[in-house]
Amino acid sequence: MANSSIATTRIIGIALLVIGLGLAFWGYRLSGSVSSQITHAITGSDTKVMTFYISGAVGIVVGLFLFIKK
Repeated sequence: MANSSIATTRIIGIALLVIGLGLAFWGYRLSGSVSSQITHAITGSDTKVMTFYISGAVGIVVGLFLFIKK
């Protein structure tokens, strides 16, 4: 029973890691877009880009924790 729980936790960790990397990459791609640059020039904030970066970082950290945890 315990091995099944560990395997499930590792699978969830890998999924969160992949999703986190995807969100971080999506934020990186979005940061170079024309609409993001115009928004940053007008308002001075990158809220959408920062949301992707922060969400990606949280996903990566939690995914690594769940994958490494025994």
